[in-house]
Amino acid sequence: MPKFISKSLFLIAVLVCQSAFANEVNVYSSRQSQLIKPLLDAFSKDTGIRVNLITASDDVLLKRLQSEGRNSPADILLTADAGRLYRAKSMGLLQAVQSPGLIKNIPANLRDPGNTWFGLTYRARTIFYSKDRVNPQQLSTYEALTAPQWKGRVCVTSSNSIYNQSLTASMIASVGEARAQQWAKGLVANFSRNPVGGDKDQINAVASGRCDVAIANNYYYAQMLFGGDATQKAAANRVGIFWANQRDRGTHINISGAGVTASAKHKENAVRLLNYLLQDIAQQWYATVNGEFPVKPGVAPDPRIQAWGRFKSDAVNLSVLGKYNPQAVRLLDLAGWR
Repeated sequence: MPKFISKSLFLIAVLVCQSAFANEVNVYSSRQSQLIKPLLDAFSKDTGIRVNLITASDDVLLKRLQSEGRNSPADILLTADAGRLYRAKSMGLLQAVQSPGLIKNIPANLRDPGNTWFGLTYRARTIFYSKDRVNPQQLSTYEALTAPQWKGRVCVTSSNSIYNQSLTASMIASVGEARAQQWAKGLVANFSRNPVGGDKDQINAVASGRCDVAIANNYYYAQMLFGGDATQKAAANRVGIFWANQRDRGTHINISGAGVTASAKHKENAVRLLNYLLQDIAQQWYATVNGEFPVKPGVAPDPRIQAWGRFKSDAVNLSVLGKYNPQAVRLLDLAGWR
């Protein structure tokens, strides 16, 4: 076979392979597969773009992206905390995206000011109380849980939880480090037990009488109330939800969000996927299945969650959750929050 024909066939094969690989997008996600894959499958069905999903913890994915560098196959990093996305940006792992759809459909406080990451849904980290032992009129703010009346009555997860770190970071941004440290020390003094388990364990502890109030994410409560486990549902029905800090800054919120990686080989597909996740039907799916709140204005939460009542959320830009994370971690350690 003549050399020029052989070379031509080789180039054709390369172009065919590149074309095939171009019709895909690679996602690194710290969200559990069942909480995101149905939407990714729908995206593939609607667009013909194959989605390759890899799931792992946030820290594992960040280390993997860092070690892979420019050779990383990842196009999108998807996490369940704004602080992690801030860290990814600080590590140079994300790139800025100019997408009118993303800017239009995501409130400014739920996306990076530099447009390197974007909130896709949000959740509230608020107060849960025993319906039998606590009058909700006794509740008001996160800070008020440090009062003597709550001595030995508070349950919460450990300081290793990124959700507690981000709550603390939001308080540093709002009231300053000194007052945030005072709050952490006061809350630790009112713990009913050393922190153990996840958010559902705290809600179950309130239901069983192990403590009277807890701080947890709303979507875990929704999963217990609306899921198929009768025991979990019964426990959740013994617990009420209270929106914290309604007379000042509002209830702390955090996001599940994503950014396009600095190494993205399929940037156009990645941006297309992010915009797809902001379609009304995708936002409604998140709200119904995951018990989270849509970020897109005009898309209502699940009616069962709306029944909990409207609330004012903290409007601070969520980039502060990452900015103040180191201070928050140090502050929680000093407070003895384990």
